[in-house]
Amino acid sequence: MIDLLIPAIISCIVAFLVVFVMTPPLIKILEKRNFAVKDMNKKEDVMVVRPGGPAIITGIIASEIVLYAFLQMNEILAIVITTTAAFLIGYVDDRKVMGGWFKPVALAIAAIPIIALGAYDSDLAFPLFGTVQIPALYFALIIFMIPITGNTINSIDVLNGVASGFMVIASFSLSICLFIVQNYEIAIVSLPLGFVSLAFYKYHKIPSKIFPGDSGALTLGAMYGSIAIVGGVEIIAAVALLPAVINSFLFLSSVKRIVEHREIKGKPVDHTEDFRLKATNDRKAPVTLVRLILAGGPMTEKQVGFAIFKLAIFSGVLAIITAFMMGVTL
Repeated sequence: MIDLLIPAIISCIVAFLVVFVMTPPLIKILEKRNFAVKDMNKKEDVMVVRPGGPAIITGIIASEIVLYAFLQMNEILAIVITTTAAFLIGYVDDRKVMGGWFKPVALAIAAIPIIALGAYDSDLAFPLFGTVQIPALYFALIIFMIPITGNTINSIDVLNGVASGFMVIASFSLSICLFIVQNYEIAIVSLPLGFVSLAFYKYHKIPSKIFPGDSGALTLGAMYGSIAIVGGVEIIAAVALLPAVINSFLFLSSVKRIVEHREIKGKPVDHTEDFRLKATNDRKAPVTLVRLILAGGPMTEKQVGFAIFKLAIFSGVLAIITAFMMGVTL
């Protein structure tokens, strides 16, 4: 454990500093190229650049290279390759409008390196009940999990700072859980995700100077899913991600098909005269977590964001409790 301390510290510093330092010049480059979209939740005509994915993936790759130099683990390679593939998939979608099928199918293919490098354990661990051996079914779980976690984070990226702030909470919760179940090496490997998210949140929080875009959100989600698989903590990871998972479930169950947000005609959220957010009565609009939060009455964008963060903290605590329960059976 002590011999992991130095690579952990170095990789976390690299993860944070690369994103923190790289994002301001990235913002300027995107401004010059006019890669900006309107912030729909601002009363004024505010344009925000996107995507922030290049800064996020650079921080992840740089920090994981540091860890690979120390640890020489196939699991790190699998995480980096799958996460990089997710970034490229998201970047294509940032630059060109793709169909609703594109991201799920492409992200499923991006999961293949995890299988090819053997960076997984086909035993699925449950709290209290122990592990279940599902060698054949586990391949399907890997293929499905990366699209789920990638699109789950992408779907919650609807307000300033929410996706990056949510990932700060979820990823650090997952790292704590990995330490609890004594998977120390993967716990160290997972730490840069939290620091990358924290550094990006500095520029993504209200008022956003940059949006992560599909490339940024898919990168964060895919790395989270990859860590869950190689760390053997799939159930714990799902618990920590619960608010975002519920948001995706509500959206899909109401829309009843895989579709891009830009293709939805109904608006789940509208604005009051003082530009607070309020839930709409549009029956054609999808049900989302934000819409449920606003069911009690109008709120500011910051208030809704903090409500989501509170749910994320609650889910993180549940995940930690789940990890302790799982530790009993390990």
